[in-house]
This record gives sequence, structure tokens and C-alpha cells, in this order.
Amino acid sequence: MKATAIRAGFLTSVQDLGRAGLREFGVSPGGALDPHALRVANLLVGNKEPAAGLEITFGGLRIRFADDRVIAWCGGDFEACIGSMRLASGHAALVQSGEDFSIESPAIGCRAWLAISGGIDVPVFLGSRATDLKAGFGGMNGRAIRDGEQLLLGENSERSKTLAETLRTGRIASWKPPHNWSNPAQPEPVLRFIRGSDADHCTAEAMKTFSRSGFFVSPDSDRMGVRLDGPRLERTSEKDLLSEAVAPGTVQVPPNGRPILLLNDCQTIGGYPKLAHVITFDLPIAAQLRPADTVRFSEVTLLEAHRVLCERERDLQQFRGGIEWHLK
Repeated sequence: MKATAIRAGFLTSVQDLGRAGLREFGVSPGGALDPHALRVANLLVGNKEPAAGLEITFGGLRIRFADDRVIAWCGGDFEACIGSMRLASGHAALVQSGEDFSIESPAIGCRAWLAISGGIDVPVFLGSRATDLKAGFGGMNGRAIRDGEQLLLGENSERSKTLAETLRTGRIASWKPPHNWSNPAQPEPVLRFIRGSDADHCTAEAMKTFSRSGFFVSPDSDRMGVRLDGPRLERTSEKDLLSEAVAPGTVQVPPNGRPILLLNDCQTIGGYPKLAHVITFDLPIAAQLRPADTVRFSEVTLLEAHRVLCERERDLQQFRGGIEWHLK
């Protein structure tokens, strides 16, 4: 069956968990900028965690379903509805044939991830259905969804069918994941980081400034990276380094001293000094940054970065068990 994007919104694209193992060929990982949010949303609707969903930027999406589906969304502080019925983040809901789901501009944050039971059934390219907007492949022919476009949906799984029956009366599930999973956007975000391998290519004062000052998100930011305006970070040399591997979370310092926080669609190598690396656990917060937001940074140890990530994976395992209980 299909769903129709009556209104595609500002920037809506098909995303899954991205392309792993292709960095040596220059292919960025891509995928949902908050893979944890997409994993949670997929679990809520009875999909496997890597299933393709929609990444919605700044809202404006209105999508009509041709058959009954279970949906859930996670992300910023958006107003979302099934028809006139409000749907909060992190709640599974049954949308019936002919009904519309809409999501409007957010009060805080800028992105949301919508999971639909059965997943978005676009062709697999290089092991993923994710849209690479810069390279122009994956998803809907490598581009954002357009007004009036139809999206092919996969078959509902047995889990999804069971969920649909349990939601037939109330329509919206009362249970949900922790709030910071379904809505990670923060009004005054602080991103934790570990010191980068090229920190000594910036002055000691630059590291202090990075840790103590607020930075403004530039309008030039996109899925490749968040460009930051604010205090200039001085380098010890204006020369760039030999290009080395970079990854989502890497903070580079170009010659102008304005740091760049790389996101999923970033290049695979770079020659700017790597001052820091934002920890994986906090990248969902970075995915919600929008122009003019203020963000601060706080240094932590690698041990702390590992600890919080392992704790979340443990909690996610318990959440899977909780969903199984609701399906009994």
C-alpha cells in the first residue's frame, strides 16, 4: 500500500540507520541524524529498528494513508495530529485508511523522525534506503520528498498487526519511552565532548574558550555539519594538516577560527585540526540545533562517554522487553 505526501514540508527525506562500512570508499554514513530516535520510533510501531522512516525538518508535513497503519514520532517540540487528534511524541497510534497525519513548526528543536509500520519501501542502495542529499542517491531518487508524491509502504509485521488491534479502541497508546528519548531537544543545550587528537594544533586559550563560551548556530548549517559563530578559536598554525578520517561528532577548526561540528552527511576525511569530538550520546541534541540557537560544550572523559552510551543500550534492551509485554 501507499501513503501520499499531501504537503511535503520544508525538508522531508527517507532515512534509516545509514550506510556502515563504506567510509574507505568516500561514502558518508548518512542516515537519521538521531538514529536512537528512529530506533525507538520503529520499536513503537512494531518494525525492526533499521526500518526506513521519514526525517522531517521544520515540520510542514501532511501525509495521507491508504490503509490502517501504526505510527509514532520522536524529535523536537512539534505539534502533531492525526486529523484533529493531537499525537504527542513517543506514543504509538493507529491511523486509519483515509486519515491524515500532520506535523507543524516546532517550538524547540528542528527535526522529527516518523516511523510507519511496514517501513518506507524504497530501493536499497549500497546497503541502505537512506537519502544522501549531497551525493544524490538513496531514498526518493536522492532528493527530498515532493508535494503530492506517493510513498510505497512495506507489509505490516505480525507485531504491527497486534499493536493495531490493541489500539483499535483508544487509538493512542498510553505508554511511551523516557521523555529525553522521544523529545531530546533542549532550550539551552550543552554538548559533552572528549578532547580531539589535534587539540595541540590550537592554543591552550582556544580550548578554554571552547569549554567556557557560548556559540551561535550559523544559518549555513545543514546535515553535513553545524557551523558555529562566536569567539574565534586560535590555531597554532594557519596551515592545514594532512587529511585524516573524520566522523559525525568531530569538531574541526578551519583557518577562520569558527568551529564546525560534523554530522552524518559529513565528508569522510578532512585536513582541519580536530579540536574535539562530541560524544555519541549527545549527538541527538546536536541534531536539534537550528540557526541562532546557543550551544555550549563541556569536556568529559572517554570512560564517561562509554558509560552513558552503554547505559542507554542497556535501557533500550529493557524497553524492547516492555514492548513485548504490551503485545501479550
